[in-house]
Amino acid sequence: MFNQLNPCLPVTVEGKGKGYAFAVIDYGQEHHLIWVVALDDTGEIWSAPNPKVRMTANWTMGRKPAPANEVTSLRPAAVAG
Repeated sequence: MFNQLNPCLPVTVEGKGKGYAFAVIDYGQEHHLIWVVALDDTGEIWSAPNPKVRMTANWTMGRKPAPANEVTSLRPAAVAG
Protein backbone atom coordinates (compact mmCIF):
# COMPACT_ATOMS: atom_id res chain seq x y z
CA MET A 1 0.00 0.00 0.00
CA PHE A 2 1.31 3.47 -0.90
CA ASN A 3 0.12 6.39 1.24
CA GLN A 4 0.89 10.00 0.42
CA LEU A 5 1.43 12.09 3.54
CA ASN A 6 -0.36 15.42 3.85
CA PRO A 7 1.33 17.34 5.33
CA CYS A 8 4.86 16.08 4.78
CA LEU A 9 6.79 15.19 7.95
CA PRO A 10 10.26 16.56 8.80
CA VAL A 11 12.55 13.59 9.42
CA THR A 12 16.19 12.56 9.62
CA VAL A 13 17.38 9.47 7.76
CA GLU A 14 20.39 7.74 9.30
CA GLY A 15 23.39 8.13 7.01
CA LYS A 16 21.57 10.46 4.59
CA GLY A 17 20.53 13.58 6.53
CA LYS A 18 17.45 15.71 7.04
CA GLY A 19 14.48 15.88 4.72
CA TYR A 20 10.74 15.58 4.40
CA ALA A 21 8.85 12.30 4.22
CA PHE A 22 6.08 12.65 1.67
CA ALA A 23 4.90 9.03 1.45
CA VAL A 24 4.91 5.70 3.26
CA ILE A 25 4.95 2.27 1.62
CA ASP A 26 3.52 -0.65 3.60
CA TYR A 27 4.38 -4.09 2.19
CA GLY A 28 2.58 -5.90 5.03
CA GLN A 29 3.25 -7.50 8.36
CA GLU A 30 6.56 -9.18 7.43
CA HIS A 31 8.25 -5.92 6.40
CA HIS A 32 9.19 -2.58 7.88
CA LEU A 33 7.35 0.51 6.72
CA ILE A 34 9.29 2.27 3.97
CA TRP A 35 9.45 6.07 4.20
CA VAL A 36 9.84 8.01 0.95
CA VAL A 37 11.96 11.05 1.82
CA ALA A 38 13.18 14.06 -0.18
CA LEU A 39 16.53 15.14 1.32
CA ASP A 40 17.14 18.81 2.05
CA ASP A 41 20.84 19.02 1.13
CA THR A 42 20.89 17.14 -2.17
CA GLY A 43 17.28 16.94 -3.33
CA GLU A 44 17.68 13.19 -3.64
CA ILE A 45 14.67 10.99 -2.96
CA TRP A 46 15.32 7.87 -0.89
CA SER A 47 13.14 5.04 0.32
CA ALA A 48 14.29 4.33 3.87
CA PRO A 49 13.30 1.44 6.17
CA ASN A 50 11.49 2.39 9.36
CA PRO A 51 14.45 1.73 11.77
CA LYS A 52 16.57 4.30 9.88
CA VAL A 53 14.03 7.16 10.06
CA ARG A 54 13.47 9.54 12.99
CA MET A 55 11.19 12.53 13.45
CA THR A 56 13.12 15.75 13.92
CA ALA A 57 13.30 17.31 17.36
CA ASN A 58 10.36 19.47 18.42
CA TRP A 59 10.93 21.64 21.46
CA THR A 60 7.24 22.50 21.83
CA MET A 61 6.26 18.83 21.91
CA GLY A 62 9.23 17.89 24.11
CA ARG A 63 10.54 15.45 21.49
CA LYS A 64 14.25 14.67 21.54
CA PRO A 65 14.53 11.62 19.29
CA ALA A 66 17.31 9.10 19.87
CA PRO A 67 19.71 8.47 17.00
CA ALA A 68 18.65 5.42 15.00
CA ASN A 69 21.75 3.45 16.02
CA GLU A 70 20.62 3.61 19.68
CA VAL A 71 17.21 2.08 18.98
CA THR A 72 16.90 -1.70 18.98
CA SER A 73 14.92 -3.10 16.06
CA LEU A 74 12.05 -5.44 16.89
CA ARG A 75 12.86 -7.55 13.82
CA PRO A 76 16.62 -7.31 13.08
CA ALA A 77 16.39 -9.99 10.39
CA ALA A 78 14.18 -7.66 8.34
CA VAL A 79 16.72 -4.82 8.38
CA ALA A 80 18.93 -4.70 5.32
CA GLY A 81 22.60 -4.36 6.33
